[in-house]
Order: sequence, then C-alpha cells, then structure tokens
Amino acid sequence: MKRNSTFVSLVLLCMIVLSACASATPTSVSSTQNNSSSNPSANATGSAKVNLNTASGDDFTAAIPGLGNRMVREFMEYRPYVSIQQFHKEIGKYVDDAQVAEYEKYVYVPIAINDSDSETLQQIPGLTAEEATTLMSARPFASTDAFLTKLSDYVSADELEIAKTYLGGN
Repeated sequence: MKRNSTFVSLVLLCMIVLSACASATPTSVSSTQNNSSSNPSANATGSAKVNLNTASGDDFTAAIPGLGNRMVREFMEYRPYVSIQQFHKEIGKYVDDAQVAEYEKYVYVPIAINDSDSETLQQIPGLTAEEATTLMSARPFASTDAFLTKLSDYVSADELEIAKTYLGGN
C-alpha cells in the first residue's frame, strides 16, 4: 500500500512540474478530457472531474493518475452513487481514507437539488457545511434555476459555473 501511494505521489508531482512547464492552459487540458458522458468540470489540478455515475473506464484512467483496472471496476460496480458518502464507504473497502480523498479530487457524484446530503452538496467549491444545511432547509426547489439562485448567495460566479456541471437528477 505504501509503495502504491508513493507512486501516486510521484506521478502527481511529475504532472505538476510538467503542467507548469507546458504552454497549454488548464482550459486546453480539460478540453482534451471533455467527454459528454462524464459532464466534466475543473478540479484542483486543472483537469476535468468525471461523473462517477456516467464515466467510462477510459474516462477514469485518463482523469486519475495511477488508477488501475481493478479500481476502475470497483468504481463502476457500485453505481449509481447517490452521495459522496456512499463513494467513501464503498471505495474505502479497498483503500485507506487518504487514498479515497485523493480519488475524490478527480470525481464527483451528481447533485440532486432536492435530495443530496450535505456532504454531496459540499462538492460545490466554496460551499460550507452550514451553507449546505441552509440550502437543504430551503427545499424543495421548484426548479434548477431556483436552486442556483439560492446557491449564488453563497458562492462566487466561477464556483456557480462549476456547480452547474455537478447537477444531476432532481
């Protein structure tokens, strides 16, 4: 397990160094991984996050450094994910919490505006636990636009654009 996490850390370090040296912008990186089935949005590394419920095996291996075929199968086995907590629980059977947190940098569970739990709502950049609770208490939202209007009270315009890509079933 230690060897695997060291390898992942080394791969991530190489990716950071290469991206700093490359002339391509983060936008061009994410456009290479733009797959309509995975509904991407930028993650902390500047590449595209992938939807746990719709991404293909190739999408997962392209987005997550060092992800092996066994973990791709495990990611896909537990579909559909209804919360990020479910992802933690199921994938946590195979790797430690730190590795699950690392995977989470590259994936998301679609947000159902009237059903998602606080942790799943907090996948939206900039949204705190308290704000997620406030959003949940304002349910039901009559439409996605109504949810986004309320969400705009808590997050920046850029974060709101990312949130739009995370929205799933209602």
